[in-house]
Amino acid sequence: MRRSQLSALANLQNFLLKCLLAILSYGPMPEHVAFIMDGNRRYAKSRSIQQGDGHRVGYSALIENLVHCNDMGVKYITVYAFSIDNFKRDPIEVQLLMELMEEKINELLDNQSVIHKMNCKINFWGNLDLMCEPVRLGAQKLMASTAGNTGLVFSICMPYNSTSEIVNAVSEVCAERREVLQRDHAGDSNGQAANNGVHSEISVSDLDRHMYSAGCPEPDIVIRTSGETRLSNFLLWQTTFSHLQSPHCLWPEFSFKHLIWAILQYQRVYPYLVQNRKLAKKQL
Repeated sequence: MRRSQLSALANLQNFLLKCLLAILSYGPMPEHVAFIMDGNRRYAKSRSIQQGDGHRVGYSALIENLVHCNDMGVKYITVYAFSIDNFKRDPIEVQLLMELMEEKINELLDNQSVIHKMNCKINFWGNLDLMCEPVRLGAQKLMASTAGNTGLVFSICMPYNSTSEIVNAVSEVCAERREVLQRDHAGDSNGQAANNGVHSEISVSDLDRHMYSAGCPEPDIVIRTSGETRLSNFLLWQTTFSHLQSPHCLWPEFSFKHLIWAILQYQRVYPYLVQNRKLAKKQL
């Protein structure tokens, strides 16, 4: 096929894509989509390739879907990249994943990467102290280098689980209360704590402020690939009213067509989701 024909075909594809996105935009669009990227190991096994190569293909699928979501106007993307429980896997597999993470973080630090072209802000949610030093330092550098970006907010959960996040939030609220009480006590001329309106009870809003997700809206859609219907300790605090979807494709196979279908499914149930949120607010 000649270069001119390839160019014409690419222009036609871009035109059709824009038409499809315009049609989708007439319905309610999700602001925040979360992914549980399940099936990388099964993908590798089904194709008789090395386990690490399955995760590499999964990374390529992630970048492609980030671009598609950005084109659709999705403002927040959150992915479950590595659970704290994954440290229990075979040490060789864990080491391969750490090396892959280090490699991909370094790629994202490149000013020419797609992340920088999208003006994307990157967060890491989880206990980075559990990661090996090169991954931890790379993640911190990546967050710092994108902190001022104003485009898509991309949050990577690693090493993460929701139980740890909630415990961490409670610990931070308690530490915050102790600090206030100690400061008030030290500043009181009579040696008695003024309490300064500080209550011992911990409220939902207190915990919200100390979640890793503070400042991000709750996910509109949570997609777990490979047909699994478990959340596996992912964003349990934030997904009360999220639309849960479990397509049967493995994560490396998750493509633009699957993303389109996910949004159409969300638009179909949108009135029901809105009604549930309104009822919940009335009961508070």
